[in-house]
Amino acid sequence: MPAGRHFFREFSVTLTTAILVSMVVSLTTTPMMCAFLLKATTRQGHGRLYTASENFFTGMQDLYRKSLRWVLGKSALTLTVLFLVVTLNALLIFEIPKGFFPQEDTGAIAGAVQGPQASSFPAMDDAVRQIGDVIRRDPAVANVVSFTGGSGATNTGSIFIALKPLAERDANAQQVIDRLRPQLNRLPVAAAYLQAVQDLRIGGRSSAALYQYTIQADGLKDLTTWGPTLLNHMRHLPGFQDVSSDQQNGGLSERLDIDRVTAAQLGLTVQAIDAQLYSAFGQSQVSIIYTPLNQYYVVLEVAPRYRQSPAALADIYLQAPNGGGAIPLAAVARGVVGTTPLAINHTGLFPSVSVSFNLASGVSLSDATVSIDRMKAQLGAPSTLQGFFTGTLLAYQESLGTEPLLILTALLAVYIVLGILYESLVHPLTIISTLPSASVGAMLALQICHEDLNVVSIIGIILLIGIVTKNAIMMIDFALSAQRDDGKSPADAIFEACMLRLRPILMTTMAALLGALPLALGSGMGYELRRPLGITIVGGLLLSQLLTLYTTPVVYLALDRLGLRFASRRGATPLPDPVPAANAATVTGAG
Repeated sequence: MPAGRHFFREFSVTLTTAILVSMVVSLTTTPMMCAFLLKATTRQGHGRLYTASENFFTGMQDLYRKSLRWVLGKSALTLTVLFLVVTLNALLIFEIPKGFFPQEDTGAIAGAVQGPQASSFPAMDDAVRQIGDVIRRDPAVANVVSFTGGSGATNTGSIFIALKPLAERDANAQQVIDRLRPQLNRLPVAAAYLQAVQDLRIGGRSSAALYQYTIQADGLKDLTTWGPTLLNHMRHLPGFQDVSSDQQNGGLSERLDIDRVTAAQLGLTVQAIDAQLYSAFGQSQVSIIYTPLNQYYVVLEVAPRYRQSPAALADIYLQAPNGGGAIPLAAVARGVVGTTPLAINHTGLFPSVSVSFNLASGVSLSDATVSIDRMKAQLGAPSTLQGFFTGTLLAYQESLGTEPLLILTALLAVYIVLGILYESLVHPLTIISTLPSASVGAMLALQICHEDLNVVSIIGIILLIGIVTKNAIMMIDFALSAQRDDGKSPADAIFEACMLRLRPILMTTMAALLGALPLALGSGMGYELRRPLGITIVGGLLLSQLLTLYTTPVVYLALDRLGLRFASRRGATPLPDPVPAANAATVTGAG
């Protein structure tokens, strides 16, 4: 299963389980605690704080009563405002920068080192040591561990950096990387690519940077041409950092062209030449030394200092058969210098080249994908070459396809449940009309705080669906009950519902808002992953609370008039929507 779909499947299962558990607790434990803890109280005996709070609420209720009467008299203006909010919501959905998961500061940084493809192991070892020395001098670094050759290629290495505790350093992980980058780029050695270690990383593809774009072809010829072209163009894209490629096709090689005629005249065969070269450079086992407790293998090879370059072949002498003496290798063979691939990477069954990159601060994944698609169109690559996102970027694209479906599914579930509760197809629309204001508030808050719309903020919007619809449910449930039981007009019923439900609406909204405020303002290790959730809930509740207290009664009356008009056209007498008494008591009592 793709990573994005797997995540949302796990999230859906977790959310459903949490809802079921909360329902069980709400229907059992909460009534029991209320019966045990709540006592009959009167206004007498309460202190000044209670009196002051009640006076404040009474004043606010009076202000709301006057403003609500004015709004109900200006229903056309209110509906226009609601329409503008819906339009703004649609515009923000398309314009807001989109991401996948926020970048955390976990106190650790991982890095990849890539040197010239002709580098030897000693040269890479020295380069990795120099890079480690530069990193250790940073005041935020506690420890550095580095090694070379871990991935199988001699021109690569790895670095693991442990940062000091957050309270003891002056910068977060990304800021440390940003100030180390120019220092490492000035080193005349291998290139180092650093990225902050994440607690949650989806994509399952290891690379020198966080994001990857891959090109794939049927053969190596197209990749040899277009791999460097893609790398060069991506390095010039704005906001792209640490751009590197896993294409390793430039390793140096020297092929020996043996003069078979001359070798035969000297009594040398190709097999004999190959065996003597292997004894010099291939660690040939020639003997075993036995001791009472152990045994030791005797390996024949030239000294390390004589095999550091192809020039060592000039010092190789071949032993002629039958005591013919030493013959210089240059007398029977000629070296031909060329290149050879150090590694050939594959995606699936076909060879591929992956370009890895990180993004500068303020650049979203949506902007990056648009830049890459535009670059791909401008390059005009042949049809035999396929380009696609891999790793984290692939999971991000898959999540973009599932996120709208997830939100639509949540809205459909709300509509079906409310339609069953009210036995009506109209009143659920009144409740759902409160959601655009919450979405606008959430996205505006994200933009003000310079956050993108990512998976965590999408979770916050889904939670807002349940929190915000609760306000409208309280009003409409009470209004329908007043129409059915007391015979009140829709206008009187919804006005009374707004007045009586104002206290529980403010109480539950403030409880949710204050509960999310520590997430929005929090700090500490890994707070970046929690912050968008708090910002989304706080921003959505602030704006939706302000608007839905006025738009909900107006929409309720507008839909009621619309229902009367349709009923009159059919020649039927409209009846109040029946609401089961048990359901009405449950929702009203919850406030």
